[in-house]
Amino acid sequence: MCANFQPIKYHNAGWVKEHFDCELPPEPWREEAYPTHPAPFVYLKDGKAHCELAKFGMVPIWAPDKKKYGLRTYNARSETVHEKPTYKNAWRERRFGLILMESFYEPNWESGKAVRWGIQRADGQPCAAASIWERIVDKETGEVIMSFSMLTINADGHEVMKHFHRPEDEKRSIVVLEDMDYIGWLNADHEEARELLKLAESGFLKSEPFPR
Repeated sequence: MCANFQPIKYHNAGWVKEHFDCELPPEPWREEAYPTHPAPFVYLKDGKAHCELAKFGMVPIWAPDKKKYGLRTYNARSETVHEKPTYKNAWRERRFGLILMESFYEPNWESGKAVRWGIQRADGQPCAAASIWERIVDKETGEVIMSFSMLTINADGHEVMKHFHRPEDEKRSIVVLEDMDYIGWLNADHEEARELLKLAESGFLKSEPFPR
């Protein structure tokens, strides 16, 4: 699971250009993102990779409270994403995207209390996490809402991700893709997408305490 991350920083605009041939959005974003906060998100627009700010936590057209709905829809379990009302349309229509981040945060309970740890790529490069997205127009306000949810998978045996969340809870992880899989994910059919929903290879991620 992931409810808090550090979005990509603007000094990594060249990394975005190299991997996606597009630009980071000109609007500012927060140093840290929580559910409902906007952050740079890559998806296909007219067949080409495009990056714009999207809200963390998917907001479907039928959501009763569109400002707060994303507080509980920021992660989508890969095992059930195809059947849950909030996510199933995005999955069926293959609206696959990537949230760009420097690192993400999880609680480590191994000391007996929650300690925030930061997880990032071992090579120091930005992360791109597999996500699904939705774009709607709020009929009451006319606001265009672009939103996303990160996909998660079981991580009980992963060398890094098994250390997070309460001892009695299932260990879950977002899907941090490797560089070579970015464009494949954006263009994937459902079978290809399922194959890409996997844990990071050994040595790809590192973690350390990162208290607030």
